[in-house]
Amino acid sequence: MRLLDLFCGAGMASDGYHAAGFTEVVGWDINAQPNYPYEFHQGDALAVLADTDYLSGFDLIHASPPCQAHTRAKHLRAAQGGKSKYEDLLTPTLALLRAHDTAWIVENVPGAPGMEGAAIECGSAYALGVRRHRLFASDAIPLTGSGCKHKEQGRPWGVYHVPKDDIPQGGRTARNVEHGRQVMGVTRDLTWNELKEGFPPAYTQHVGEQAFDYLSMLTKHREVSA
Repeated sequence: MRLLDLFCGAGMASDGYHAAGFTEVVGWDINAQPNYPYEFHQGDALAVLADTDYLSGFDLIHASPPCQAHTRAKHLRAAQGGKSKYEDLLTPTLALLRAHDTAWIVENVPGAPGMEGAAIECGSAYALGVRRHRLFASDAIPLTGSGCKHKEQGRPWGVYHVPKDDIPQGGRTARNVEHGRQVMGVTRDLTWNELKEGFPPAYTQHVGEQAFDYLSMLTKHREVSA
């Protein structure tokens, strides 16, 4: 099956889908991604979503619009006089996806608009060092989240801002980039900045396996009905 990964970053989501059985993976991102390991194109994901003929060549579309506009950290950023690097791209992404017939999954952060009722993935469920909750939503594919095992995990590690940032009685970031890869379950040689923009590949392997099974079932049903 063919997967289109929009806003793909360095490809951590693509890694999970590839492990789930999507052997042909194509990524698009507005920024150059020299460490993306699959077929890559640099360009505007929203423009790609407007190309119906192009989208029809894929079995599943995954989209991870930048989440800075919705993340909890936006309040700290605003208090410091800063602003999000990106505007709200989730809302137009959802609108464009719903205008097509191709199955899709959208990922974003808790509290993001339009993600109500989405499946929740947590690193603690995969014995990872991070929690890094993320939401996965689809109109067509029924998705089940991972659940959480916070108690078993203990105090988690973060991969954000800078390494070795320890806050007493609060969060802490991984010691270095190698440790960051370890706590996120990433096996490729990615940079700290690439890691902190993504999420564990275990998340998309889990939802990807569900999507693969669902789409395979639909294909078999169509073949029987033909």
